[in-house]
Amino acid sequence: MEKIIIGLDVGISTTKIVGIQGNNLLSPIRIKATDPVSSLYGAFGKFLHDNKITLEDIEKVMITGVGCAYVNQPIYGCVTERVDEYIADALGASYKCDIEDMIVVSMGTGTTYVKKQGDKIEHIGGLGIGGGSLQGMARVMLKTDDMKEISSLAKKGDVKKIDLLIGDISPKPLPNLPMDVTASLFAKAQTNSLPEDIALGIVHMVLQSIGSGAIFASLNTHIKDMVLIGQLSLFPQWKQYIFPQLEKLYKVRFHIPQNSLFCTAIGAAIYGKNKKD
Repeated sequence: MEKIIIGLDVGISTTKIVGIQGNNLLSPIRIKATDPVSSLYGAFGKFLHDNKITLEDIEKVMITGVGCAYVNQPIYGCVTERVDEYIADALGASYKCDIEDMIVVSMGTGTTYVKKQGDKIEHIGGLGIGGGSLQGMARVMLKTDDMKEISSLAKKGDVKKIDLLIGDISPKPLPNLPMDVTASLFAKAQTNSLPEDIALGIVHMVLQSIGSGAIFASLNTHIKDMVLIGQLSLFPQWKQYIFPQLEKLYKVRFHIPQNSLFCTAIGAAIYGKNKKD
């Protein structure tokens, strides 16, 4: 039986782990802990248990992410190699995807943008806006940083009560700017704004900023496909608000791949498989 290549995306407090055996992706899991070493070993142990595999079944372990700087020895004695996070992002985003050229938008605590054109992968920049920003603002304004709670609240909100739209400042559309386009994020927020409206305003601010950054990252290229990965890709507001507006304005296409939460870990495992092949 073909051995398994493990992909680990080690964050500061969260680790995602996947396994690739031949052409099959084993059930990915995510573990949170107070530090990267605890989350890494916790994820590894749970992955072995859940998939009923042993250390002898593993060929090697490919690790990536900011937390892998804390790892300085083979994991459980397995051959362990590091992968550049930007390469892992691109390979994971294009896994089982028929898009040749893309801007990969990797949304963690902050956001990084990676350009993939065929086999050429290039990190082109980033934003200090991401999941950390969303949680921090929610912590201050909503007294919670639980992503599920924020998302649940946001589903009940009305963004028109928080954001200033073109229709609020002009009696008719401006050149290339329809009435429902955002003129200023959070400009209509009040001291007595409802929590659900604030939650949606926070989510909309973060997602629209990241989406607009992807557009800017694609300038001076022919690339029209933006592929979003990471935890923020799970927010439904992408498809509800952000995609329709940005796709219409800029004639681009946004995509959220299957297993978007685990794409970086998948990419690390794919890199190991490609080296073997």
